[in-house]
Amino acid sequence: MRHPPDPPATLEVRGLSVTFRTRGGPVPAVRDVDLDVAPGELVALLGESGSGKSVTARAVMGLNPGNATVTAGRVRLRDTDLLSLPDKQLRRIRGSRMSLVFQDALSALNPVLSVGDQIGELFREHRGETRRAARAHAVDLLAQVGIPAPARRIGDYPHQFSGGMRQRILIAMAIALRPELLIADEPTTALDVTVQAQILELLDGLRRELHMAVLLITHDLGVVSEVADRVAVMYAGRIVESGDADAVLGRPAHPYTQALLRSVPRADLNGQDLYAIPGSPPVPTRLPAGCPFHPRCAWAVDACRSTRPEPRPVADGRATACHRSSEVLDAVAG
Repeated sequence: MRHPPDPPATLEVRGLSVTFRTRGGPVPAVRDVDLDVAPGELVALLGESGSGKSVTARAVMGLNPGNATVTAGRVRLRDTDLLSLPDKQLRRIRGSRMSLVFQDALSALNPVLSVGDQIGELFREHRGETRRAARAHAVDLLAQVGIPAPARRIGDYPHQFSGGMRQRILIAMAIALRPELLIADEPTTALDVTVQAQILELLDGLRRELHMAVLLITHDLGVVSEVADRVAVMYAGRIVESGDADAVLGRPAHPYTQALLRSVPRADLNGQDLYAIPGSPPVPTRLPAGCPFHPRCAWAVDACRSTRPEPRPVADGRATACHRSSEVLDAVAG
């Protein structure tokens, strides 16, 4: 029996690199990133602060500052080449076909406009709706993201909501026009654990309901284990491991992924010192020779110090950039 072909990826990125021009010289922040997100799929982009996750997201959205040079073989939103679009067309696509949820809701929301006006503006600007129709849509969206009494609270201002409620409002704005791609950049930062879980459950439910592709950017592996379909782990501007979430998180093939997992607090280790990855991430302008992770890696051998490993297929349909990935896998299995 012949099966229908898989639908094309909502987001397809090939060879994405981002370099910032500074007074001290060029700063390469992202290097040769490949990334796909399918319709209805949630992909988590993981890594420590400074690994290049947010820069990658903003490059996809066309939101990097003026001193950034973005190059890629391909950055496509379904059949649209995002790299070749004029700024005017790219602005039209942002918010309608792809949206970004920022990590700091209080800064992202306008403090002098009610949340109803801010959500309604999307419908007025992109769809030419009347103020009354836009307000009705805003009420529906607030209800969809779990804001109690939305008809009453539509006239409230951002400071009148809790941190978790403000984050829900940002998500309501991001999904207002039913985008094909939603990028959530650390959406649970500064929220308590219970609210974090609620926000992630909301994102998970919305992508299933709307069949929307979601790219979730985070440094916290604990927040993605229940919702991610696939993960991509970044280090020093490159993706070092990617694949099915259960496979990568359950049996990592890269020492950096393994170290990140060891850093997650566990109830069964209560009373023991929390593991910390030794050293610090490298400065982008002074990457070590070979594998950038080798100065912090317990698995490093001479080849790691001299030759940069390229991503290659390993078990479970994954790709890993590590000279010793087979040994790392065997050690985890043992």
